[in-house]
Amino acid sequence: MLWSLIKIVLFVCIVAAAALGAGALLETDGGMRVEFVGTEYSLGPLETVVALIALVFTVWVFLKLLGLLVSVWKFLNGDETAFSRHFERNRQAKGYDALAEGMMALASGEGRTALAKAAKAEKYLNKPELTNLLTAQAAELSGDRKKAEETYRKLVSNDATRFVGVRGIMKQKLADGDTEMALKLAEKAFSLKPKHEDTQDVLLKLQAQSQDWTGARETLNAKLKHGNLPRDVHKRRDAVLALSEARKVFGANQTIESREAAIEANRLSPDLIPAAVMAAHGYVEQGQKKYATRVIQKAWDVSPHPDLTAAYATIEFDEEPKARLKRFTTLTKGQSKHSESRMLMAELHMANEDFPEARRALGDLFETDPTARSATLMAAIERGEGAGDTVVKGWLARALSLPRGPQWICGNCQHIHSEWAPMCENCDSFDTLSWKSPPQSEVAMPSGLLMLPLIVGTASENSTDVSVIEDAKIVEDEV
Repeated sequence: MLWSLIKIVLFVCIVAAAALGAGALLETDGGMRVEFVGTEYSLGPLETVVALIALVFTVWVFLKLLGLLVSVWKFLNGDETAFSRHFERNRQAKGYDALAEGMMALASGEGRTALAKAAKAEKYLNKPELTNLLTAQAAELSGDRKKAEETYRKLVSNDATRFVGVRGIMKQKLADGDTEMALKLAEKAFSLKPKHEDTQDVLLKLQAQSQDWTGARETLNAKLKHGNLPRDVHKRRDAVLALSEARKVFGANQTIESREAAIEANRLSPDLIPAAVMAAHGYVEQGQKKYATRVIQKAWDVSPHPDLTAAYATIEFDEEPKARLKRFTTLTKGQSKHSESRMLMAELHMANEDFPEARRALGDLFETDPTARSATLMAAIERGEGAGDTVVKGWLARALSLPRGPQWICGNCQHIHSEWAPMCENCDSFDTLSWKSPPQSEVAMPSGLLMLPLIVGTASENSTDVSVIEDAKIVEDEV
């Protein structure tokens, strides 16, 4: 748009300058006298300009004829290609000019003009490896998808342009939503140019979408090898892929393989919460409770999370409330001020029927970080201390209007997930989910009070008031 405006302004300036110059010449006295073969010619100012233009044109024609005569002379002296080279130079000049104009039109967003210039360049140059790419891109810009695909297929047939052709068709398939064919084309493009960063990214995303975790890990290693990914980011994403691989194996009920893959994922990234949970379950199945405890403790010290609490509870599932309280105190010691630790300890004290201590554990959390979970805990504490139904229902009513608290949120599109996943279900971005509070509260995950049976035990094993827990669960479903 800007270039077109500049060209229009230049054209107007040139026309204006020519008009002013012509007017000045007409008003100028004198001229030029030329003597030729004894005859003298007097030319006015305007006639002088016309004569100079005619002279320049005559010189240009003379030089062209001279070049042609030189080619004829060389041909008569035995150079059989002299004629063809002479005309070939002219054709190439026109072809390269058309090619340059086509590239300028493409950059300016003029698809139809670029397509016409590409056809003209192909006519004069006869070099499809140069003109086909311009033709394909111009066809795409002008909306001619069929022409673009035909041209990309021509590029595929040439060894020098095969990668460009494969990548062009791959992008078309992605735009059409044909991810299966796009994945095959991405694999082909990757085999042709394994160092190409954009191809690596596309292939990795398609492999993750199709749950080809093994292939995705190989692509990720290639990104690290060729310097397209920092080592720390590679370590984290490799852990995510290893965890996804473990979950897939776990779904196939191959527990030995799943345990090994989960432990590997946890080793690669100890702070990855789902990996820590799955590794802990694997250790528990093996009877290695010490290792399971160590895995949960390490992840908790980085980021306390309800899933870690649930996994930690399964290590000693049938223990008494007092013993569980003592064991969990060790877990939360390093993050005792964290909101998750404070709510956890409040739940454990309630399980031990020590409601005043539960209130002290919760402290001023509701004032500093009010959430639906902390409000329902306050309702449970009030009920345990003998408060009336009005007080308890007041807390539960407040919980209805409060935010849910941290959830799994995509850092790319802010979509909330009910559980962790390697890819965002909304925007298909890879490894973008993090545990944080959303900007605006939405309910997406059943955590908090639904965890109470895991921590406290079944209702028959303790005398905690069941009615408040049931009321709290109703609140969780209504928020």
